[in-house]
Amino acid sequence: MKPISFAILKLLSDGQFHSGTQIAQFLGVSRTSVSNALRGIDEFGVTLYRVTGKGYRWINPVQWLDKNAINQYLAEYSQRFRITIDEVVESTNTILLNTSKAKNYDQSMIDVVVTELQTKGRGRRGRSWFSGLGDSLTFSLSWQFQQGVNFLAGLSLVVGIAIIRTFTSLGIREVALKWPNDLLFNSSKLGGVLIELQGEVQGPATAVIGIGINLTLSDKTKLYVDQDISDLYSITHTPIDRNKLLASLLIEMATVLEIFAAEGFPPFKEEWISYHSYEAREVEVLLPAGLIERGIVTGITEDGSLRLQMESGLKSFHCGEISLRKIG
Repeated sequence: MKPISFAILKLLSDGQFHSGTQIAQFLGVSRTSVSNALRGIDEFGVTLYRVTGKGYRWINPVQWLDKNAINQYLAEYSQRFRITIDEVVESTNTILLNTSKAKNYDQSMIDVVVTELQTKGRGRRGRSWFSGLGDSLTFSLSWQFQQGVNFLAGLSLVVGIAIIRTFTSLGIREVALKWPNDLLFNSSKLGGVLIELQGEVQGPATAVIGIGINLTLSDKTKLYVDQDISDLYSITHTPIDRNKLLASLLIEMATVLEIFAAEGFPPFKEEWISYHSYEAREVEVLLPAGLIERGIVTGITEDGSLRLQMESGLKSFHCGEISLRKIG
C-alpha cells in the first residue's frame, strides 16, 4: 500500500462521504491519483462505498496507532521504550534484527517497532503471518541479555505469560497457550510469538520478540489463513484500543523479561502450565524429519521443554521445529 493510500484513508476515518475532488484538492494531487491509490484497497481488509455524486465512504475505519496515546498509557514507563510506528513494513522483526546490527546501536532503551500493516510477517517453521490493515496488533521489541542464546530456551513461553497477564488485567479471559508460542481461544489461533536471536553461545545475546494478536479480522484476511482462527472481538464483542493494548503489553513484558534475565524460566514454570490448553491431554508431536511421537502432556521442564508420558517412558521435546496437535 502506497503512502498516498494511507493519507486518503486517514481522511476517510470519520466514516463520512468525501468526494474524489475534495480529497485530491486537500492532498494536492490529481483526481486520477486518488482513484489509482484506492484501486484494490479491499485486498487489505478495507471496505469502501463508492457512490456517484457523493464520493467515498470507509465503512470499517480502523483505530490508528498513535505514539502520544501509547506514551500516555505507558505513563512513567514511557522513558524506557523507543517506539517507531510504521504505516507498512514487510516484517517488524526484520527491522529490529537489522537495527541491532548497527554499529551505533543504542542499547540503553528498549526498541519497539509497530506497524499498521505487515505484508510479509513470519511465523514458526517459515509460515506466513497474515493480517489486514488495522485488524491486528503486530509489533516487535528487542531485549538485550547478558547470557548466551542457550539460556533463552524458555523465552517464548515467558512472553506468552506476559500476554495472558495483560489480557487478564484488561478483563479478557478464556485465552490459553499452546506450546511453545501460540495463543488460543476455543482451540482457534488468536495470536503467536516469533523470537529470533543474535549473539554468542556464552553471551551476550539479543532477542527480537515478534508478537501478532488478531483484533478484528476481516473476511478478506480470513480467506488467506488455512487454519481455525479467532480474534479478540470474538471474546469481548467490543472494539479493542490498540494503543492501550500495546502499552499494557510493553509494561508487562518489561516486568517478566527482567525476572527472566535474572532467574531464567523456573519462576514461571507452574504459571505457564496453568495456562496450557493441552496439559494432561493426549497429543501428537510432529518432528521436522516427519516422525510422529504420541503421548500425554505432563508439564514442561525447567528450560521450557515439553514433557510427554509415552509408552516407553517420560520424554522431553525442545522448543524448535516441533508442532503440537491435539488428538480427537
